[in-house]
Amino acid sequence: MPKVTQEYMDARRAQILDAARRCFLRDGFHQTSMQDLFAESGLSAGVVYRHFASKNEMITAIVEENMRDVLAMVNSVARDRPGSSLGDLMADVLEIVRTKTAEQNIAGLSVLAWSESLRNPSLAEQFDVLMTRLRSALTDVVRENQQRGSLARTVSPESVAATLVCVLPGYILQLAMGDAKTIEGVSDALRALWPDTTGS
Repeated sequence: MPKVTQEYMDARRAQILDAARRCFLRDGFHQTSMQDLFAESGLSAGVVYRHFASKNEMITAIVEENMRDVLAMVNSVARDRPGSSLGDLMADVLEIVRTKTAEQNIAGLSVLAWSESLRNPSLAEQFDVLMTRLRSALTDVVRENQQRGSLARTVSPESVAATLVCVLPGYILQLAMGDAKTIEGVSDALRALWPDTTGS
C-alpha cells in the first residue's frame, strides 16, 4: 500500500474545510449535518473523520485559520517592522480581513462563529485564547510606539490594544452584511487617526 504523504493529507484537510465553509455559510452550523459535509466535500465518511471527529472541530479549525493571518501580520509588525505606526498596522490587518472575505467570506463565517460561541463553551474558550494572543501582539506594538514617542503614554498599552481589538468586530460585521461601500475609507481613516509622528 503506497505511503500517504503529508502533502496529500493537508490537501484533504483543506478540501474538507472548504466544503465546511460552503455548507456553514449556506445552511448555518446547526442545519449542516455530517452527511451534508461528506456530500459537499466529495469524500467518504472515513476520510472526513480521519481529519475531524465532529462539526465542532471543523468550526474551531476554521476560526483558527481565520485568525492566523491577522495574528501573523500583527506579530510581524511587532517583531520585524519596528517603527510602523498603529494606523498602518490596523489598516493592514483590515485589508487582510477584506481580502480573506473576498476569497472565503471569513466575515460571514466569523459572525456565525461568534454566535455559536455563545452556546458552545469549547469554541468560546478557543476565541478567548485567540483574542488574548491578538491583544498581546497589539500590546507589544503599542508599547513600541509609546517608547519611540509616536503615541502618548497617558494610557496603558493594554488598554490601547483592547481598544484596537474592538475595531475589528465592527469592521467584520459590516463586511458580513455586505456594507463594503460604507467602510471603503476605514483604512485611510486609521492611518490618519494614528499616524507615524516621529518622522522616521
